[in-house]
Amino acid sequence: MDRTSVTIVALGIILFSLFSARLRQSVITAPMVFVLFGLLIGDAGFRLIEIQLANDAVHLLAELTLIVVLFTDASRIDLRLLYREHGLPVRLLAIGLPLSIALGTLTAWLLFQDLGLWQAAVLATIIAPTDAALAHAVVTNKLVPVRIRQTISVESGLNDGLCLPLFLIFLCGARVAEHPETTAYWIRFAAMQVGLGPLVGIGVGYVGGKLIEQASRRESISHSFLELTTLALALLAFGAAELVGGNGFIAAFCAGLTVGNVSRAICGAIREFAEAEGQLLTLLVFLVFGAVLAPQAFANITLAGVLFSILGLTVLRMLPVAVSLAGTQLRPETRLFVGWFGPRGVASIVLALVLLEDIAVPARQDIFAVAMATVVLSVFSHGLTAYPLAKWYASRTEAVKHCGPSAEHKAITEMPFQCSSVGD
Repeated sequence: MDRTSVTIVALGIILFSLFSARLRQSVITAPMVFVLFGLLIGDAGFRLIEIQLANDAVHLLAELTLIVVLFTDASRIDLRLLYREHGLPVRLLAIGLPLSIALGTLTAWLLFQDLGLWQAAVLATIIAPTDAALAHAVVTNKLVPVRIRQTISVESGLNDGLCLPLFLIFLCGARVAEHPETTAYWIRFAAMQVGLGPLVGIGVGYVGGKLIEQASRRESISHSFLELTTLALALLAFGAAELVGGNGFIAAFCAGLTVGNVSRAICGAIREFAEAEGQLLTLLVFLVFGAVLAPQAFANITLAGVLFSILGLTVLRMLPVAVSLAGTQLRPETRLFVGWFGPRGVASIVLALVLLEDIAVPARQDIFAVAMATVVLSVFSHGLTAYPLAKWYASRTEAVKHCGPSAEHKAITEMPFQCSSVGD
């Protein structure tokens, strides 16, 4: 971006900050504002800034943001606590997520004639990860039972990392379908990406986490540099994995998961980093999304694409969630509530950008348009409904609470939600 663009973006951030506290308890969310701001100042609006999709800075910003989000979200997950008390998100991840991708794949394959089965799976996987930061009013509303808030936030903290290896496998399958002579190469490539990424991430997270833990105990590391290690460890995991042929995003996710379970000293610093630098990166992604990606998506979207986007936010999400929560004794409105609040955000944007760079995958422009249209619909539909539906659901569950024990109010230990500030 040039100086004018930087000035306009900085002015927009300052203006929003002045009213952020007032907007917190309203239907207006930060992602909505920044997407609209991007539309206003981008090519679809007054063309006050010049940002091109082909610009490396756009991809760098999106990738850096996803690295930080993957690392920070994964770091807040206590695996022993998750196994012991958080059965609902485990059900959503182990049953609901695969079902959602499978149902999305079948729907896309039947709906779009130009998509093969592999490409349909790529599209379904891109729109599968959820972003609880877009439902800020839900996951931070103390009147909503903690078990339900934690279910939504923990699911979003883990499903993007779980979707990454599937995305890479399906992407390689789409390449092989078009270029069968390179089958062995793409199988090796997928194996290295999916196999080496976790190994590097776990190694970096374990060694780095232990070193930081020891330095913190000796008080030889300052608080400011404790925060900087958040970004440094995430980038180290990403870069090291890419250098040896693994996937850097998977490595960043595994590094965060490892650090959060071997070095509790750094977890507070990670949360502080996510609330400041991480929030800024996320909002900039939504601004660029509104200025560049959304207009291009809707310029190429078809009626079938709009239909799939709507299905992606409703049936393709809510039906698998209902199936995965069967037998939990949760009330019907709870299953609908959890099913609806599966907003799509940064992870879907970055995966779509990765796909767009891959010329070996046919119909990638069509897949990109549908995925971005889904994100646009999600930002506004989930943003506008988060506050009123959270109030409605809280009143319903509070009434049930007085009638006796309920599955919604089962006591659990709460994990900190790092991305809540994005909605502030």
